[in-house]
Amino acid sequence: MTDPSYDVITVEEQGPVALITLNRPERMNAWTWQMSTELQHAFGALDDRDEIRAIVVTGAGRAFCAGADLDPSGATFDGSRSRTEFDERYSGPRKHAAQLKTPVIGAVNGAAVGAGLTMALEYDLRVVAEDAKLGAVFNRRGVIPDADLLWSLPRMIGYARAMDLLLTGRIFSGREAVELGLASRAVPKEQVVPTALEMARDIATNVAPVSAAITKQLARQFQTEVDRSAALRLESELFAWAGQQPDAKEGVVAFLEKRDPQWTLSKTGDLPERARP
Repeated sequence: MTDPSYDVITVEEQGPVALITLNRPERMNAWTWQMSTELQHAFGALDDRDEIRAIVVTGAGRAFCAGADLDPSGATFDGSRSRTEFDERYSGPRKHAAQLKTPVIGAVNGAAVGAGLTMALEYDLRVVAEDAKLGAVFNRRGVIPDADLLWSLPRMIGYARAMDLLLTGRIFSGREAVELGLASRAVPKEQVVPTALEMARDIATNVAPVSAAITKQLARQFQTEVDRSAALRLESELFAWAGQQPDAKEGVVAFLEKRDPQWTLSKTGDLPERARP
């Protein structure tokens, strides 16, 4: 899928993997409503296609996303900017990363601060440049963390570590992001995208699409499930369902025969109702 109507992102397909690039390098890929809308539109289109089994998101040039596109007039955070024109331009399904059935990997090739950091933290996995500058700098701009960060970050890395980042707004490196549990791997900058694509290809080949979708959705649902027994019942119910499907047999046989599995269940058509986003 190469959609020429996108102005600030690009979409490239590499077999079952889609690579989305934030494409405002002259502004260090600073976040705008147009970027947000285009990204959600691309997510929606890719998620609705069974042949796309993993998505990688990165930034053009030397940054991933340097945060919101700052306006010295004070309009950056005052609510006066609108996405209405872009909502009308990009019709069709638009989805946040958390709503996708498809695994998303953030290839954080450089700076990711403010909105850039919250964007990356929405994804399922992150590969970061070792020397990338990251930061939840909201309090240093006179606002507060947003986009669910006050809820999600303490759950991801613990309250004390989250407050160290959220209250201070300090800049930290990609290496520290891994130490904190915010990223899976830190690698040299030039290896970020290749590493993320390698992970995506591994998922696309070896992970059953419906199994991945259920795992994603249950893990997110269970962040708000206070009844552990209820969570276990749902997990057990869906494990039993999965065990009765053809992909469960195929996964075992492919492993024993030492070959790539040939998955047949559809993430768009076969996902159980209770595991739908």
